[in-house]
Amino acid sequence: MEKLLKGNVNVYIDYANVRPWSEKLKWHLSISRTKQFLDSFKNIKSIKWYQGELVGDIHSQGEIKKIQKWKYTLRTKPVKIMKLSIDATSISRQSPDLLKKFLRKSLLRKYDIATIEFLNQKFADMNAAGIFEIEDRKCNFDVEIGADMRVDNLTTKVDTFVLWSGDSDFADPLKNLLDEGKNVILFATAGRISKELNLLRKHGLIIVDVFHLRDFLCWSNEQVNKISLP
Repeated sequence: MEKLLKGNVNVYIDYANVRPWSEKLKWHLSISRTKQFLDSFKNIKSIKWYQGELVGDIHSQGEIKKIQKWKYTLRTKPVKIMKLSIDATSISRQSPDLLKKFLRKSLLRKYDIATIEFLNQKFADMNAAGIFEIEDRKCNFDVEIGADMRVDNLTTKVDTFVLWSGDSDFADPLKNLLDEGKNVILFATAGRISKELNLLRKHGLIIVDVFHLRDFLCWSNEQVNKISLP
């Protein structure tokens, strides 16, 4: 890692993208151990953490307080909660109208009538149970992270930019940094990296699979080999 983290280093953690990695990795990213791990590299000058907050939710607010306690540079904003109707009472069982709200048209065109009827029946079953809407949560920090990288590049002496994400929206900001001769490292996990980011390898992007850093980053009770961090 010391060979990769050249000069002055800034780290940007897109937690909305990082959190789902636990499903694939079968372990969870620890706020405290991740900070201890990154703090062990003395040339890391800034560690920015981006996370939405569910206003009024005790667990969400507790996470925000823990991030602040561990002295990350935190950027947060309220999570938007959108109510989506799944009321199928006036929808024909063969109609794709309700499904269009949740599935791409290119996928719907591949479905036969039997599949559409089956999915619409699932909506009807939920309605029968008294469920007529679902919640969709949204809190995206792509714009903020891209802007912070650009500002940091212009106003501070950063040699290496480290992004924790796998989102395709970062392809252009990272490509710009690479074109300017900056060292750019992506922390991600296999299967969660967009094609656009993978293509940047030929431009010099280095990808580190966090799978290999489990014992440094995971919850203490999920360690395979017990490692004490400073």
